[in-house]
Amino acid sequence: MSTGTEAPSATPAPLSAEVVARSGNTMIVSMGPQHPSTHGVLQVVIEVSGEIIERAEMEIGYLHTGIEKSAENLFWTQAQTVVERMDYLSPLGNALCYVLGAEKLLGITERIPERAQAIRVLFAELTRIASHCVWLGTGGIDLGAISTFFYAFDIREDILDLQEVAGGARMHPNYFRIGGLNGDLPAGFLAKLDALIAKFPQRMRELRALLQNNPILRDRMIGVGVVSAEDAVRWNVTGPSLRASGIAYDVRRAFPYSGYEKYEFNVATRTEGDAYARFLVRLEEMDEAMRIIAQVRKELERPGPVLIDDPKLVAPPKETIALSMEALIHHFKIVSEGIRVPPGDVYQAIESPRGELGYYLVSNGDNRPWRVRTRPPSLYNLQALELIASGSLIADLVVMIGSLDPVFGEVDR
Repeated sequence: MSTGTEAPSATPAPLSAEVVARSGNTMIVSMGPQHPSTHGVLQVVIEVSGEIIERAEMEIGYLHTGIEKSAENLFWTQAQTVVERMDYLSPLGNALCYVLGAEKLLGITERIPERAQAIRVLFAELTRIASHCVWLGTGGIDLGAISTFFYAFDIREDILDLQEVAGGARMHPNYFRIGGLNGDLPAGFLAKLDALIAKFPQRMRELRALLQNNPILRDRMIGVGVVSAEDAVRWNVTGPSLRASGIAYDVRRAFPYSGYEKYEFNVATRTEGDAYARFLVRLEEMDEAMRIIAQVRKELERPGPVLIDDPKLVAPPKETIALSMEALIHHFKIVSEGIRVPPGDVYQAIESPRGELGYYLVSNGDNRPWRVRTRPPSLYNLQALELIASGSLIADLVVMIGSLDPVFGEVDR
């Protein structure tokens, strides 16, 4: 505990992002946010000595949207639409975490139908693969491997087609609901899913052949941006960036949700802790995600409900509204007033493509969340850039940023 008598810490003065300055043999320069490899939303202010980075500071906030505060001004059922846009590469992951938290507050976790749970896992893993495809494709472009983008996005397009078929939109389908799903899988969905399952292994073999032993990519990534296991824990790194440093922490295993304990999968880990290790972990995660998807596919042969039977929490079936005055009233009240969640607070975490995504939800008994607070894995992982950039070459900074896979809608919120 602080006594108020300690000497002030010798924290270095912040680097100026406004000017280019010289001090002895070093220079302060700004990389981004217009730099192509920061994708328009990150500024890194670096102090360099020749080609060597002495210090690096991240300037964030260019993509700030106020999503958390927006969610607090929407009904519980409406807030999910903005939550999905936080990590725009994993919209259904964000939605899953949010609805799981709301369901805990409502006390209905054990009532969610098994089929709904299985479909949630299906789309969470499809989303994981789609997100890693964006990381792999754009990361390849950053390193000069242009063709990688087309191979990776070919898989992603098939996954977005499945999201569109089920939820009505490719990027933000708003398919998950508090209490289950917005309808069962439509006709023809399983045939499309089977086609993806059959296609995936060959496409992954092609991607590995293109990249895994590519001498240029190996030279660019091996030994670059090394994070030790101790530093990864100290800097709160999670997800593939943590597991590449030898820590086998995965929320799906540590704190299972949505029935993940039923599925067989390996937690991919490496021990090197460098950019290449993070690359290999994500490739293996894509294979393991498809392994889970194949297991879920077998469960989908059994029909069943996908929404709890509680007209005070979920809208009644559309076909009953014209036939029942009670159903019409319940529908009107849910649409116009939302649902009321008992007072309380809860922290819910899932394993997103970037690591431990958590939502801290607080209810005061109203029809709107009193507080929505996010634990964004991208923000915590990005902090490690300050650690690994020091002493590295300027040319390796792009590799290190890409290897951490930050999504700035989640960083800035």
